[in-house]
Order: sequence, then structure tokens, then C-alpha cells
Amino acid sequence: MEKVFYITTPIYYVNAEPHLGHAYTTVVADFLARWHRLDGYQTFFLTGTDEHGETVYRAAQRAGEEPQAFVDRVSQRFRKAWELLGIAYDDFIRTTEERHKRVVQRVLQRVYEAGDIYYGEYEGLYCVSCERFYTEKELQGDLCPIHGRPVERRREGNYFFRMEKYREWLIDYLQTHPDLIRPEGYRNEVLSMLSEPIGDLSISRPKARVPWGIPLPWDEVHVTYVWFDALLNYVSALGYPDDPRFATFWPQAWHLIGKDILKPHAVFWPTMLKAAGIPMYRHLNVGGFLLGPDGRKMSKTLGNVVDPFALTEKYGRDAVRYYLLREIPYGQDTPVSEEALRARYEADLADDLGNLLQRTRAMLFRFADGRIPEPVPGEELEEGTRLAGRLRGLVRDLRFHVALEETMAYVKALNRYINEKRPWELFKEDPREAKAVLYRVVEGLRIASILLTPAMPDKMTELRRALGLREEVRLEEAERWGLAGPLPLPQEAGVLFPKEAPREEARGSGEGKMEDSAEDRSISIEDFAKVELRVAEVVAAEKHPGADRLLVLRLSLGNEERTVVSGIAKWYRPEELVGKKVVLVANLKPAKLRGVESQGMILAASEGDKLTLVTVEGEIPPGAVVK
Repeated sequence: MEKVFYITTPIYYVNAEPHLGHAYTTVVADFLARWHRLDGYQTFFLTGTDEHGETVYRAAQRAGEEPQAFVDRVSQRFRKAWELLGIAYDDFIRTTEERHKRVVQRVLQRVYEAGDIYYGEYEGLYCVSCERFYTEKELQGDLCPIHGRPVERRREGNYFFRMEKYREWLIDYLQTHPDLIRPEGYRNEVLSMLSEPIGDLSISRPKARVPWGIPLPWDEVHVTYVWFDALLNYVSALGYPDDPRFATFWPQAWHLIGKDILKPHAVFWPTMLKAAGIPMYRHLNVGGFLLGPDGRKMSKTLGNVVDPFALTEKYGRDAVRYYLLREIPYGQDTPVSEEALRARYEADLADDLGNLLQRTRAMLFRFADGRIPEPVPGEELEEGTRLAGRLRGLVRDLRFHVALEETMAYVKALNRYINEKRPWELFKEDPREAKAVLYRVVEGLRIASILLTPAMPDKMTELRRALGLREEVRLEEAERWGLAGPLPLPQEAGVLFPKEAPREEARGSGEGKMEDSAEDRSISIEDFAKVELRVAEVVAAEKHPGADRLLVLRLSLGNEERTVVSGIAKWYRPEELVGKKVVLVANLKPAKLRGVESQGMILAASEGDKLTLVTVEGEIPPGAVVK
């Protein structure tokens, strides 16, 4: 069977700014699109903006703009937001485009001629923000269950779609296609909705009241109701019915939505498709609400809104993408916070992945002449070649957080392997085996980078570039061992994930001199005892990405590792330092030096233009106290 994949986000309503919910759904869609492209699927990824309706018309009036000018301006904000998050969509559909209007009018005419649209009068409780009527049973008191705003009682003449006619058919379809709506809890919710009459659907508004919409082809006094307009974007973007893309992609359509628009996508949309003679989509994938750090629904009034774009500016887009995909079980309501993002960034990305790359590069320069060694069997690390197969199933089942958890567990295994094998010591006795150890770690990093590419495309390209590996990859290459090297490494490579801390910039080693604060510089033995000096072994060293005279060192204290920034680049090359035992001031408060957190200070002796590190000889282990 041909490998084809079609993924859609909801088209976002242009009455407000892009927010975290929009960002999360779009990041998930981009991850799925990138994953399937990586796995050789012919892939089409659609997003866009919903630009008609009463809410947009009122918002344009409040802004003092013509509706078209208003939607042109706000739609562009969504494009810019997705550019900031690295979203690689194939098409951006706007419901004000002629290609979309043609399809809407064609489908409406077809359903009308089939007798499934009629004119009638309706009185009910109406939410302007949702642009739909509610029954009293669906309200929370007298408030809209989605927006928490008062509803209006309205009576007017509209055209109606005979939705109730298809209720029994939809129940049967859901029962014979149990994976249509996922996760399963939402399918059960829809079946509960369908256990009672659903009524017919109002599909028009009088143009005299809402002039901003697509006119009905048989009655231009009315414009199309927003849902019968907006939902058809999923087929209009494919050129329904004649464009070959429709025949190719539509049978494999995966919709991603938030649970607040479950009913329109799970009830309105399938019955519309049935009436129009259009086949059903493949899956409706329903995401939960993202909650504030306090566990409550985000609200500007509560002050618990998390801004994804501010976080992207601070931590980088790949870190934000990784956090959203790793932290949130798809379909569940989940709290999100900057604190949780920072914890993921520091533990998973900086400490585990970035540090491993930094250490490996430094040791390759020191022990392998700056080259990836000849391929060798992977021993226990060949387990990584079986990850792709497991991850395919996890991604198919929407368990992205578990897929990333398993991949990062493999990265942790690479770190354990290098710590246990200690190639910096092994090299003294068996240089060939030390190089074999380093090759296995490089090959493990290559595999991990492929599996992490859909979540962090920019950073994983940067990782492969730092190892001299080919930047363009395929998922099948993660299922084979021995594809790395032998290749030379590039001389320069930045820190993959610099450690950031929410502290003010502070001065420290190599960043200037501190003036004497008192004439008497003598201290007591008690004062000296407060300084904790320990032996630390340099396991990796790199040039600082933002300062030529600084080096970023990774130090082992036996039972922990520290990052230290030191102003010694003038006197030492990074590869010269790996394996040295130095003296660390271990209880110095951390300080951020040019964007990288330094967790201590190493001692050096200097006079004039000369500087030498204070080092420890012999068998004294890392972590030993210096007295």
C-alpha cells in the first residue's frame, strides 16, 4: 500500500491572537508531518485561518477596519507565529480565498438539491463567540459552556441542514469504526451525545445582520453559517473534487482539534460529509485543555497564562517544541509552566543530550585525532536500532510523550556507557578499545538525533553537523548500525543547549578583577574552612559560543558533574584539558557568564601574561576534598 499521510490543524479563528492552545496543536501536527516525511510517507500538512462569521465582523467593527483588511492583518500573525515555532506546513488555507468559496458553494448546492437543506424559523439560546445555538441542558447556568459568557435568546429565519436524518447512520459508523475518534474517551462522549435527538443544524445567517460570509448559491439574502463554511477547508485545500491531491490524501486524513470543538468535528462534519457524498476522514484526534501552573484553565484574569512565544524567545523554539511534546499526554488536560520547561531543558537537553555531544567531541579530538573512528559492533548500544520500530507504534497511537521518553532513555544509556567505560583512562592501556567506545557513542548519538528530528529539527541538524554527519536523514537509517564515519569533525561547534538560569548575569572566573574591599586581607581559619575545594576531572571542554576567551568545561566530581566557565582559552585548547584533574571551588554560588551557567570556579596560578592551572597528580579520585 502506498504510504500517504494527511494531517490538519483546526483553522484558527482570527478574532484573537495566537495562544498556547493554538501553538500546541500546531506543534503536534508539525511533529506528525515531519515524522511521516522522515519515514518515507507522501505527506501533506494543512493549517490556516477561519475568517468569516459574526464574531469576526464585530471584531473588525471594534477595530474600525473593513472585515477583509482586519482578517488580512490578523491572519498574518498566525503565519508569523508558526514561523517562530519552525512549523513546516504545506498549505495555509484562508476561508476568504476564492478556491475555498467555490468549494463551499458547490457542496451547499449539492446538499440543497438532494433535499437535505430547508428554510425554517428557529428560536434558541445563542453564543456569539461559538456562533452556535445551545440547549438549556448544555449551558452552565445561563452561560456558554466553552466561553463562560451569557448567551442570547434569538429568533430568526435560517436555512437548516437535516442533520438528525443521519444520526443513526453516525452511531453505526462509530460502532463499526472504533478508532475514528481518539482517544477513546472522546468517542464515548460523542456516542452519549448521539443517544438523544441532535436536531437539525442552522447553516445560514441573514446578510442584513451578518454581511460577512459566503452567500448561499440559491439565496444571496443569506450567508453561510461559520461551521458549514469552515469545516470544508479540509477538502477545499486539496482541490475537491477534481484535483488529484484530493483522491490521494483525503482517505488518509488525520484531524487534530481541541476538545472544545469536538461536537462540530465529530457530529456536524461527518453528517455533512455523508450528505455531500464525500468519504469519511481517517481519524479525529482530540487534545485536552492546557492548564495554568495552578492547575486551572488559563485566564488573563487569573494571571496564569503561559506565553509560548515569549518562551521561544528565551529558550529557543526546539526546546519549547520538545517540552510540549514530552510533557503533555495527548488528549489529557495538563498544567504547563515555565518552571517545568526549565527543568526539562536543563535535565534532558542541556545535561543529557548537549553535554554528551560536548564530551564526545572533546574526546574525539583528544584520543582520535578529531575523527570519527572506524565502525565497530555496537554491543549493548545496538538496542538503539530497535527504537524506531517501537516509536512508529507509539506515534501512531498518539503517545508522543512516551516516544520521546524512550528516546531520551537511550541518550541516558549512552551517558552511562561512556561513564562506565571511561575512555580517557582506557586510552592509556588500550587506545583501540577507547576509540571503539567513542565510535559506539557517536553512532548512538546519530541514531538518537534521527529519532528526535521531528521534535527538534534545527538542533538535531546542528548535532549531526557538529559530528560531521550528513544533515539530511531518513528514519530507516536509525534502524541500521554502523553508518557513522570514519569522518573528520568540524573544528568549531557551538554548545547545543547552553544552560540558562533565571538569574541576573553575574561576574566570575575570567570576567574581571575584584577590588580589595578592606585594607586588612587576613582571614581566620574559620573563614577559610567555609571554602569547599574538591578534585574535579575534566571530561569535556568546548569553546564558549559567545566569548572567545572563555572555555566551557564539564567536570566530574565522582558522583556528580558540573559545568564551569573559565577564562583560560588564551592558555589552553579544549582538547588539552580532557583528563586533567583540577581543583574546583565547589560551593561557589552559580553565575551566568555570557549566557552559560558556571557552577563553580577552577583554580589557576598566574603572573603577568602567564597562567597555569592548579592540577592534582596521582591516584586521587574526583570528588576528593582539598585541604
